[in-house]
Amino acid sequence: MQTSSSLVIANKTKKPTASETELEKYAVENLNKHKKGIFRKPVSLAHMLSWTKEPIKKPMLMTRDKEVKREALESFKLIQCYMSDKKLKGFTRETSILELTTRGWKKPKLRDEIFIQLCKQTTDNRRDDSLMKGWEIIAVCLSIFPPTTRFYSYLEGYLYKHLDGNFDTRKVEVSRYASYSMRKLERVLQAGARKGNKKITTEEIELAKRSVFHPSMFGSMLDEVMELQKDRFPDSKIPWVVKTLSNEVIKLGGEKTEGIFRIPGDIDEVNALKVQCDTWMEPSCKDPNVPASLLKLWYRELYEPLIPFELYDRCIECKGTKEALHIVSELPEINRLVLNYFIRFLQKFVREEIVTETKMDENNLAMVMAPNCLRCDSDDPTVIFENARKEMAFVRTLIRELDTSGAAEDFK
Repeated sequence: MQTSSSLVIANKTKKPTASETELEKYAVENLNKHKKGIFRKPVSLAHMLSWTKEPIKKPMLMTRDKEVKREALESFKLIQCYMSDKKLKGFTRETSILELTTRGWKKPKLRDEIFIQLCKQTTDNRRDDSLMKGWEIIAVCLSIFPPTTRFYSYLEGYLYKHLDGNFDTRKVEVSRYASYSMRKLERVLQAGARKGNKKITTEEIELAKRSVFHPSMFGSMLDEVMELQKDRFPDSKIPWVVKTLSNEVIKLGGEKTEGIFRIPGDIDEVNALKVQCDTWMEPSCKDPNVPASLLKLWYRELYEPLIPFELYDRCIECKGTKEALHIVSELPEINRLVLNYFIRFLQKFVREEIVTETKMDENNLAMVMAPNCLRCDSDDPTVIFENARKEMAFVRTLIRELDTSGAAEDFK
């Protein structure tokens, strides 16, 4: 196993946004200076960024916030407890990770400190059980809250250097955790921290841990979602979760609900339904806005958008129906099948008698649903704003003109 604690990043398939020099500069400029021994000798950067069985005496990152200073020391103890590096009175493994993630979720100023503590405790850690638990916490935290944009490059670089398997041990597939965490980092930066006010549950924690080796239906590739369900639904040609949520919207009277797809469902109920779906449970909710919101979230969180990035420019520059339909014909088979199902579902809602009830005509539907199948990869607000109108026009054309009568599956 490679045990270097340096910030060197190897040449891998995806380049990080920051260089090794920039990462080291961040560490030098932002880490607290630690000292040890009776002569108070400075602790080296490498030592500060390596696993320790001892508690830390001050935060890893410089801060003037007294509350963050206090909570940083407590967070480190919670990390040590979960990793079985040190016992913590009143806490078990399960309660320590629940408390740690809750603190990071509720207190944004503490997030970077938690992440750098986890980087420290998973560096030069020769105890496999401890190492595995440390990487579990990283994966769980990135499922719930992001680092700051300032710390992003450091964390990205740390994950990146663990992708190639050089840090794997006989018992811990570090590269698998790093790969999963890298994807979660990308998504959580876009989506932001977990929404809602309801407390984080142990079920959410367990789901996030399990998703490292058993991917979630949310935030995955279409092929991965189909692989997940192949034993349960071998004959199904589209994701079970899409059909289930679509049918739930209809079953709960979505076709008679004003503002359907525009008005969000209660976020805590949406979170609970997400956990249910990821454990293959049939939905149990009363408000059609809840499955409608989760359905939009599923499309929006796909690791790669329903209409791939390489076709995005052609979609927004599309001049007419013929060209739009030709683009659809070029989609990979699974994308085309799901898109047909998606558009067929929307076509149910543009019938005149339905629009009278929902007040959601084809323009409204295209506007709120376009971001769920087309994804602009620009960070420029002006470009995003200008493209939104073009995305809407493309989806509206599909709602009007795409023949979905041969869709792989229909609604109940």
